[in-house]
Amino acid sequence: MAKFTRLTDVLSNQNGTVSYRIDGELDAERKLTLHVAAHGKLSLRCQRCLEALAWDLAVDTRLQLIRAGQAIPDEELENDETDALEVEGEIDVLALIEDEILLAMPLAPRHERCGLPNPGGDTDEKSPFAVLAALRGDTGSKA
Repeated sequence: MAKFTRLTDVLSNQNGTVSYRIDGELDAERKLTLHVAAHGKLSLRCQRCLEALAWDLAVDTRLQLIRAGQAIPDEELENDETDALEVEGEIDVLALIEDEILLAMPLAPRHERCGLPNPGGDTDEKSPFAVLAALRGDTGSKA
């Protein structure tokens, strides 16, 4: 996990491992395709409480390799099963895996239920509108 430097902002810690596999294929039309799979358990940072959130990673993607500068055919753009990847020279495998992990992650990871951070340690939860209600003479009863 330490090698995935772009993930450090969203991880609560770098514990955990990711296992991945990349298989290359040449189909009947002589198109190069990569099958990318990655699995693991990551510790993300909850966007509500900022505590650790265990998240199961499951990536299973097909990428059609396109030469740099080559136009992507329209039928490839409409195909949801395969994404196009423009390549020029060698492919950085770790960067490719990190890209796929980032694309698979939730936009705003958060627990189903969690408390908000409370830096003051105040356990008495008062509504910020309680003062306004008191000024109105509102006792909370509805007629």
